[in-house]
Amino acid sequence: MPFTSINPATGEKIQDYSKTSAPLLTAAVERSHQVFLGWRELAITDRAAHVARIGVTLRQEGDALAALATAEMGKPIAQSRGEIEKCAAACDYYARQGAGLLESFRPPEAPPQAQVAFEPLGPLLAIMPWNFPYWQVFRAAIPALLAGNTVLLKHASNVSGCALAIEEVIHRAGLPPGVFQTLLVDSSHIPGLIAHPRIRAVTLTGSTGAGKQVGAAAGAALKPCVLELGGSDAYLILGDADLGLAAEVCAGARLVNSGQSCVAAKRFIVVHRVREEFERLFTERMAARRVGDPTEENTEVGPLARPDLREELHTQVRKSLRQGARALLGGKVPTGPGNFYLPTVLTDVVKGMPAFDQELFGPVAAVVSVPDEEAAIAAANDSPFGLGAAVFTRDLARGEEIARERLEAGLTFVNASVRSDVTLPFGGVKDSGFGRELGVWGARSFVNVKTVWVQ
Repeated sequence: MPFTSINPATGEKIQDYSKTSAPLLTAAVERSHQVFLGWRELAITDRAAHVARIGVTLRQEGDALAALATAEMGKPIAQSRGEIEKCAAACDYYARQGAGLLESFRPPEAPPQAQVAFEPLGPLLAIMPWNFPYWQVFRAAIPALLAGNTVLLKHASNVSGCALAIEEVIHRAGLPPGVFQTLLVDSSHIPGLIAHPRIRAVTLTGSTGAGKQVGAAAGAALKPCVLELGGSDAYLILGDADLGLAAEVCAGARLVNSGQSCVAAKRFIVVHRVREEFERLFTERMAARRVGDPTEENTEVGPLARPDLREELHTQVRKSLRQGARALLGGKVPTGPGNFYLPTVLTDVVKGMPAFDQELFGPVAAVVSVPDEEAAIAAANDSPFGLGAAVFTRDLARGEEIARERLEAGLTFVNASVRSDVTLPFGGVKDSGFGRELGVWGARSFVNVKTVWVQ
């Protein structure tokens, strides 16, 4: 059976895509290795120039690429264009800084005869999700290509058009054929690909369950991997917070990508004495976001990417309500075509409910009331996830202390929403995975860190 792309706003079929056959899959892996042997020999400045051209091509084809993402997974069109620009900006950054990030150096107090060099590993298997169909791929692939690796992409099947478009963009940018290849294969092929001797490393963005399986397979094959997994990001609203700012930022952070983001805000942990006012302001702002046709410029919340994802989200909401949560807003599946889910605010959420314990991948916010700051920190950390977190307070020194020292997460923010930046490390702890992408850390994720001693 082919992969079929379905428009999540209308339910209409977009296109069927033939899967990569077994012989073509074998040939692609071998080709990736053969091309690597030449790609790695290019001067890093030459590879950086190739990366710069990818950014140019992305901007030239940005409107078409954005429209494709909106059609295949329902992202509001303005956000789709922003995703393309973010990918291009990452290309710009690595083109400018990449040579320095991977330059050999002598560590402080190291012997004068020694230096540390960074060498590419070989073909990288990138297993990517549908929610940011371009950004997730580029943030892993661009630094890997810059370092001299080649990339094989196994993308989510519902964004097969985006997956093929990425390969075409890189081809049009003038990179050697085979440096980047898209594989349209089922997940059942992943263990065999990881075990293949030509594949030298693995990166996955996806669920915690998928991360455990991929991590186990990579470990069995003794191959390095980076796992960027799920999150249930906690936003702490302390008693001295600017509640208007907090409500506005929190609503935007909960509804980015229609709530379908690993670093979207999910649990809002509010000190009791400001709970009532925060809930009022927050609910107003959630209700004000425009839900509708993702191709329209002023749409802020589009459909969920698949029907099963909407059903899973609604099941989590209904179970939380049965266990004692209250809906201040939404909580219902709208009638009509598409996989739309109305922005929802649940309150009286406590541990043991899906809204507290699980990742809610959609426009549903969980408000948790706590007596004081210490209880807020404890509730934030009382989660198997550890991707992002934020704290809202007028005491910036105290906010920084909490963010730096008290919150168990890979990214922490004060009075701002959690986000990625190409210059900074991105990744989590606990069930949110391990390893880091972006910045110098992304450039060095898939290299042999080699000691070179010349006597």
